[in-house]
Amino acid sequence: PMITPPPPLGDTWTTWGERLNTYLQRFMNRLQFLSDGDSASDDGIMMWDRSGEYPVVSKNGEWRQIVLADGYGFLYNNTDITAAASDTAEAIDFTIGSGSGLTIGTSPNESRIYFDEGGEYWLSFTAQVYSTNSSAQTFYFWPKINGVDVPLGATRAVLSANGQTTPITKGAVFNVNSGDYLEAMWATSDHTKGSLEAFAATAFAPASPSVTLSITRISG
Repeated sequence: PMITPPPPLGDTWTTWGERLNTYLQRFMNRLQFLSDGDSASDDGIMMWDRSGEYPVVSKNGEWRQIVLADGYGFLYNNTDITAAASDTAEAIDFTIGSGSGLTIGTSPNESRIYFDEGGEYWLSFTAQVYSTNSSAQTFYFWPKINGVDVPLGATRAVLSANGQTTPITKGAVFNVNSGDYLEAMWATSDHTKGSLEAFAATAFAPASPSVTLSITRISG
């Protein structure tokens, strides 16, 4: 709703001027609420969308959300992860180290990462793969959204040395709706010899989680 400035009432114009100055200081920095009749025909008009609880700006004839600092996080798993069977898809459980607008599912769905707000998100995933055999071990990683594999989303890596470790990193942009959940899936060709390994801190370096996931909301 529009905020009405104080009318020119009072004993003197000086009194009204002081009231007007107080009003300008208090309210001119506030955004007006967006209503159904407001036009986005002129670029650069900023308003507040009450239903979405975020600011918007007019651009190319439409109201575009201005992304606030919601929907980001650093997630990790600081334990060794082994597969129950070879060549079998399994979801990775996560813990939220820091962030906002993200929620981990409750047991037995700790692998599900729920998004409070919809939009486009940049995700950067890293897994530390480990082999205990000199034969080739193949590792597979891919995302699922709401339980469905993301097309063209898989990455694979092969280790061929006993005790070999290497990080596998993948980044991608995902468009999700509020309430959607994402899972990081993995599989290995030999579950007895390939794992995702976490390493303890040393005297000169911090601990290495087996898996990390960074999430940043880039647009609404």
